[in-house]
Amino acid sequence: MILRGTPMSLDSLARTAYSEDHEMFRQTVRRFMQDEIAPHQAEWAEAGIVPKSIWPKAGELGLLCPTVPEEYGGLGLDFGYNAIVDEEAAYHGGVTTGFSLQSDIVANYIISHGSEEQKKEWLPKLVSGEVVTAIAMTEPGTGSDLQGMRTTAKKDGNHYVINGSKTYITNGQNADLILVCCKTDTEVQPAWKGLSIVLVEASREGFKRGRNLDKIGQDEADTSELFFEDVRVPITNCLGQEGMGFIYLMSELPQERLSIAVSAQASAQRAFDMTVEYTRDRKAFGKPILDFQNSRFVLADIKAKLQVGWAHLDWALARHMKKELTPEEGAAAKLWHTDLQWEVMDKCLQLHGGAGYMNEYPIARMWRGARVTRIFGGTNEIMKELIGRKL
Repeated sequence: MILRGTPMSLDSLARTAYSEDHEMFRQTVRRFMQDEIAPHQAEWAEAGIVPKSIWPKAGELGLLCPTVPEEYGGLGLDFGYNAIVDEEAAYHGGVTTGFSLQSDIVANYIISHGSEEQKKEWLPKLVSGEVVTAIAMTEPGTGSDLQGMRTTAKKDGNHYVINGSKTYITNGQNADLILVCCKTDTEVQPAWKGLSIVLVEASREGFKRGRNLDKIGQDEADTSELFFEDVRVPITNCLGQEGMGFIYLMSELPQERLSIAVSAQASAQRAFDMTVEYTRDRKAFGKPILDFQNSRFVLADIKAKLQVGWAHLDWALARHMKKELTPEEGAAAKLWHTDLQWEVMDKCLQLHGGAGYMNEYPIARMWRGARVTRIFGGTNEIMKELIGRKL
């Protein structure tokens, strides 16, 4: 449905985290999202996957992994550029492309912990979009409890032999390179000391992709089962030091959770803006729905919370760009912004009435897609636990 009125964008917000250069970059990102991504929402949702051909197009414009240093083919920029891609994708793209997983999560593991050989081999291909990546943590019986992982990598000469299975893996069908979290030592106590991250190319014998899983929302995102049956990789494929995987995972989680918060906030803003337009346009009992006090009060409440959200997000982004964001602050950002996103989606859908329940209306797809954000990246219950431990 096309709504009348002023074209919606994030430009009217008074932001404090970004420079003029950031905002110039935003215009490039927005054009790409509007021209190359948004028109394909329905098509890609029906297919259950975003075509790999879109990745090099994003790479050519510098939208992938902006923080990768120049010596490895990147732009060497700060995380603010990543955040702008996340915001514009959530607001204008309306498609879960998988870009943020590569840019905000996977690239940082390789930058921070990869060998010189791994950086030279993989980072330029991540930046260009030649290679799509995934990170495989979750297993059929293991979600937030990473220490309970059963996938193993056992040494055999100068190779690891990997056995196990993973599930709910973002980019699972498209991935060319998977960062596999696995046990390289099954005896050591505490168990987290036996966890390592091993790079596995999708071309390796014994690696198989399972189903592209059928989800409630984000239909276009390929979320998959992955199977490893005697997959042999060189020991040099270990990311960083053996047995340090758990530490590496913990060190990167604040950025991952901030990334989720950024997308959640921008998505909530989009839902609000659409709903204001809809209630202004839609009439009941002879007048626009927006003219009813209940509609105005609900939307006024949301608007106030969104203002608070942007202020908090800019504070968190500024902290992170100075490398000062703590794990508890990252957890709090993920918790608060995804809770807000769900509240906004649900109230905005309600204001659409019966139309809100129809998938032809964007709010229905956005509502479905928002449900998972309180689960992935660590459930919001785990976020409360992490924050509570530091009280």
